[in-house]
Amino acid sequence: MSQPWSPEGWRNKPIRQVPSYSDETALAAVRDTLGNFPPLVFAGEARQLKRSLAQVAAGKAFLLQGGDCAESFAEFHPNNIRDTFRVLLQMAVVLTFGAACPVVKVGRMAGQFAKPRSSDVEVQNGVELPAYRGDIVNGIEFDEAARQPDPQRMIRAYNQAAATLNLLRAFAQGGFADLHKVHKWNLQFVSGSSQGRRYDELAQRIDEALAFMQACGVTPETVQQLRETEFYTSHEALLLDYEQPLTRVDSLTGDWYACSAHMLWIGDRTRQVDGAHVEYLRGVHNPIGMKCGPTSDPEELLRLLDVLNPNNEPGRITLISRMGWDKVEEFLPRLVRRVKEEGREVVWSCDPMHGNTIKSGSGFKTRPFDRILQEVRGFFAVHRAEGTYAGGVHFEMTGQDVTECLGGAQAIDDTMLADRYHTHCDPRLNANQALELAFLIAEELKAERLARDQEASTVVYAAGE
Repeated sequence: MSQPWSPEGWRNKPIRQVPSYSDETALAAVRDTLGNFPPLVFAGEARQLKRSLAQVAAGKAFLLQGGDCAESFAEFHPNNIRDTFRVLLQMAVVLTFGAACPVVKVGRMAGQFAKPRSSDVEVQNGVELPAYRGDIVNGIEFDEAARQPDPQRMIRAYNQAAATLNLLRAFAQGGFADLHKVHKWNLQFVSGSSQGRRYDELAQRIDEALAFMQACGVTPETVQQLRETEFYTSHEALLLDYEQPLTRVDSLTGDWYACSAHMLWIGDRTRQVDGAHVEYLRGVHNPIGMKCGPTSDPEELLRLLDVLNPNNEPGRITLISRMGWDKVEEFLPRLVRRVKEEGREVVWSCDPMHGNTIKSGSGFKTRPFDRILQEVRGFFAVHRAEGTYAGGVHFEMTGQDVTECLGGAQAIDDTMLADRYHTHCDPRLNANQALELAFLIAEELKAERLARDQEASTVVYAAGE
């Protein structure tokens, strides 16, 4: 039997990656304030996402999860939200049309403010200060006042998340996502590129298909899916002082839900079986993600699945592989094989970003795009060899025209990184690179589908003999 659970039970467990607040009274006051605020998302939405992810686990859909590395207060602008949403729509169209596969769209948006750090401190020119842990905790400026954790930042993060969610819902349901507008989703700086032209060719084919459907009486007025889309939000459940007060009981089921996002995940640094983050997430009924790296042990992974998904519920758990381009085919198979042997219902997703971070010759933290693509290819190859389904991708991107990741069709090199390097934390794909990634995934998914169809035809033919 599972142990009793409460939203504050995590406080009795060992915890990592948390800021040290100097004023506990001020922190408690912020928690009380957040506890009186409306939920950011609703339990019914989280349940719908879980049902959609169950389809991914069954190999009938694909998870597209992307957005900012770390949302910032400084870059909060409706145009930035719109452009990131627009690129995700483009990627989803590429996957849906190119691979004949339904796509579950989940943004790293409206809550991805906190970041784990490899060290509690940062040293510059002999001066040591607390590490920057995301705008929800402290400021990125390297001075003593900015780096002190401030609980009031959680209030600002909540307000920004609420405004972001409001805009995303308007975009998803107010006509912006209408498939008849696929050409308008192409950003100006992308439209003239090779990826933009490739996307325009696909959009033209979609236009032709829609014209045929309209002639048959299938229009946005008669079919809701043509004029609207489902879009969900997610973030790493790192700052539990923020998550706890936004944890609410669903009036319909009596179950607890984290109402800060539709989906939350546990990072590679906080997935201890007896740790605070696992304790918190085991009690909420949202879909849960968990990062798996080269240090993940198959038996420990099974123990985590026992804790987080004791009923083996499809759609509850997404395992997010973040191995690195040169390690994915070495370390991922043992995890996939063991999970398959035990009959665990999971979504397997690929994070090709976090294992491929390097320091460029000019001193910028960056990610070579060819390594990102190579890890995705390796991820699909592992699942092909193991007879399992490569169900998703989890990546960091922006709709802005940044130069943060090396390579891609634009051939961004070391000398170009400084041109538009705007990230507050890790380097992100720009729209061109994100589209290039989508076309690669579509090709992989199409190849998988053709292989399955051929195998099924062979079985039917053999049975007929």
